Amino acid sequence: MAGTAEGNRGGVRLRWAALLAFGTGFGYVEAAVVTYLRRVIGYHAGYQVGAQRVYLDLGAIAFVQPQHSVLVDPVLTQVEVAREAATILMLVAIGIVAAETWGRRLAAFFIAFTVWDLTYYLFLRVIDGWPTSLLDRDVFFLIPVTWVGPVATAVVASALVLVIASWVYVTGGRRRVARTTGSS
Repeated sequence: MAGTAEGNRGGVRLRWAALLAFGTGFGYVEAAVVTYLRRVIGYHAGYQVGAQRVYLDLGAIAFVQPQHSVLVDPVLTQVEVAREAATILMLVAIGIVAAETWGRRLAAFFIAFTVWDLTYYLFLRVIDGWPTSLLDRDVFFLIPVTWVGPVATAVVASALVLVIASWVYVTGGRRRVARTTGSS
């Protein structure tokens, strides 16, 4: 029985490592896509998203309707929104494949999502030299409205969620109780 439990833990850890690898690869692909888009549209660092309407401003993140699309072209914006929806679909699918229980599936989704987000900024920095600071503002997401804030918001939130989701995934969300043998 102990061998089975040990084998299950090894399988969970292997799938956890695969989620990290998937998120890392996905982060690179995302950084490459954003680099291509920026070159195509002539994006320049420091672009400010002026808000036509602010739905919710939490300081560290705001949900807005921008005055002008970051992507300039409405067709590019539609393609980008669809790509973001496809990204979520892919992350949901990997979460379902990576676990057998709904709690672990949700944790797997968040592991892949947060590693993708963290490595996206890392690879974007390596490829394009941006962000130059964690205080640089970014457009995080376009669904259902535009999300904007400093890069630090995404990095801190993703790091925290990664730790929690990894704990839930690896342990199943249960605390481990140290067993004592009774011998002193």
